[in-house]
Amino acid sequence: MKKMVISTKAAPAAIGPYSQAIKAGNLVFVSGQIPIIPETGETLQGDAAVQTRQVLNNLRNILDAAGTSLDKVVKTTIFMKDLNDYAAVNDVYKEFFQNEPPARAAVQVSRLPKDVAIEIEAIATTG
Repeated sequence: MKKMVISTKAAPAAIGPYSQAIKAGNLVFVSGQIPIIPETGETLQGDAAVQTRQVLNNLRNILDAAGTSLDKVVKTTIFMKDLNDYAAVNDVYKEFFQNEPPARAAVQVSRLPKDVAIEIEAIATTG
């Protein structure tokens, strides 16, 4: 199966040796996204809800570049600095995944890149 690197300026550039996403067959694997503003490269400050919105916008832009969409996401993993933010994250998350939300895991981690509150990775289909 051939793999294709997905890259877009509408989402933050990778801050390490990885791709924004990889398309393999009819699947797209999106690397964990953090609340970086693509136009400036700056980390968005704010609470978990504000950061979640930026993360999901970045995720949507990468999926668009891969020829798919949030509607075709089948699995996400949410990494949170504090599980006390779970309700706030869910409030924003459900705005982006209104119908048939994907399977999901949410875990608390001790630290995330750039000390952000949240990171989300996703797997989507293209068909």
